[in-house]
Amino acid sequence: MKQLLSFLLLSITLISCTVLPKQPAQEEVYLFSYFKGNGDGLHLAYSQDGYQWKALKNDSIFLKPTAGIDKLMRDPCIIRGGDGKFHMVWTVSWNEKGIGYASSEDLLHWSEQKFIPVMAHEPNARNTWAPEITYDARNKEYLIYWATTITGLYPETQSAMDKAYNHRIYYATTKDFKDISPTKLLYEPGFNVIDASIVKDQNRYVMFLKDETREPAQKNLKVAYSKNLTGPYSAAGPPITGNYWAEGPTTLQLGKKWIVYFDKYTQRAMGAVQSEDLETWEDISDKISFPQGMRHGTIFKVSKHEFEKLLQ
Repeated sequence: MKQLLSFLLLSITLISCTVLPKQPAQEEVYLFSYFKGNGDGLHLAYSQDGYQWKALKNDSIFLKPTAGIDKLMRDPCIIRGGDGKFHMVWTVSWNEKGIGYASSEDLLHWSEQKFIPVMAHEPNARNTWAPEITYDARNKEYLIYWATTITGLYPETQSAMDKAYNHRIYYATTKDFKDISPTKLLYEPGFNVIDASIVKDQNRYVMFLKDETREPAQKNLKVAYSKNLTGPYSAAGPPITGNYWAEGPTTLQLGKKWIVYFDKYTQRAMGAVQSEDLETWEDISDKISFPQGMRHGTIFKVSKHEFEKLLQ
């Protein structure tokens, strides 16, 4: 009996000391949120290699817009937050003083859509366009940022063309999308700027942006940097896109490569450039494919399990 008890105790000790092998990381799938037409609703495309993108659900709408007066859903930006949920913001109108917001745990069932009046305090604000979110893990809060024209500001860069819009990038912070901080200026590069998209690169933040200057026309994408998420950001570098009008940048890192996707909106097509150092860029628009009629949005990742639920 004593021998049996000793054997059992030894067995338990060995089991408790066994180090189980680490399970391999779950495979991820890239998703691309986008809209079609004037802002019909949320569409999703997927890719496993970052180059070939296919529409989910036969390119039908995952979420129809209800927020705001005009009830548009343009420029949908989705990120996974610190709480594990998906958080989305979008442009609800051409001329309202706020943005749309909703959250989801599975991209299929969404919370009630909210209108967040981030520019309601500014009587001369003309619009609130192309909002995006970047999660600040250190402070456990979200940076929401967007482009707004405030009539009378920065007259030195205003053109009579493009309906005299003259944007700068503004921001607010929140921990829960209920209590929103006061709005502040995020980026004033000395030109009409829109479509900012910020990602972290080791110990710095990289802002991809559109130079919206109309006279003489720029309409290209550039890059700025900062040590802090809320800035100050550097002067914008030279254009990273070519001799065409581009907007709506979103970024994916594939190994050592940075790929920036964008909307060649005058050509009704999507484009992309890639780089290994964020300085020398190669146009790879002829190497990518997207659903027909797709307009710009953002890229994010889901697990293979989450993706399979979307396929069902």
